[in-house]
Amino acid sequence: MRFYLRLFALNLKSQMQYKASLFLSCLGQFMTAFTSFFSIKFIFMQIDAVGGFTYGQVLLCFSVIMLSFSIGEAVGGGLANFPRMVNMGEFDRMLTRPRNLVLQVIIPFFDFTRVGLLAQGIIVLGLAIPQSGVTWRADKIAGLVLMIVCGAVLFFCLFMFQAAFAFFTMNSLDFLNIFTYGARQFGRYPFSVYGKKILHFLTICIPLALIQYYPLQFLIDDTAHPAGMFIPCLSLLFILPCYALFRFGIRKYKSAGS
Repeated sequence: MRFYLRLFALNLKSQMQYKASLFLSCLGQFMTAFTSFFSIKFIFMQIDAVGGFTYGQVLLCFSVIMLSFSIGEAVGGGLANFPRMVNMGEFDRMLTRPRNLVLQVIIPFFDFTRVGLLAQGIIVLGLAIPQSGVTWRADKIAGLVLMIVCGAVLFFCLFMFQAAFAFFTMNSLDFLNIFTYGARQFGRYPFSVYGKKILHFLTICIPLALIQYYPLQFLIDDTAHPAGMFIPCLSLLFILPCYALFRFGIRKYKSAGS
């Protein structure tokens, strides 16, 4: 554990060497993300609801996705750059160390610039809570926390899933970004507004709906059973295939050479 803490500290120090750059990057993340917020605001200036969901409820979805994504990407920043590590032979050095490979990939590349995106999500969540129409009992609060935590884990797994393909192809697989960066964009609205087929896909195959649409139904339903707060936990099953694919890739990996 001391080894990983040292790696984390060294990463923080290296990013803090250029404080102005780090601050401007955080500010840029913060300001850029607000364009999505304003687009939602402008839409609801013309209409009262989208797919049966009010402005406050849409903001709640938006803030949960933004918070989950910012945490998941900050932790999984190394996985986002993993194809480059494999192609440049950096992963070979990690294989020679008697340490956990996943932790070696993610800890030195923790992305502190995502603080700006995280701050934006917190602000929008603060705006959404009083406007959502949710009766904030203990089970509802717990459900909201689980949406964010499980969502962060899910986005991290999606980055791992994408990184695993670097073991099998040298080509860029940018189309997989639709499940990470794309999800951040179309997750602004409840997934049901995109149709039943999309909702079913995001329930069974890529369980984004389990940390957004279905928990939202639990939050806005005052008669829902308290056990509904645990709906986001079902998305954690996605860890198994993602980690299994990553481990399979490691077993099949061939060195990049000298």
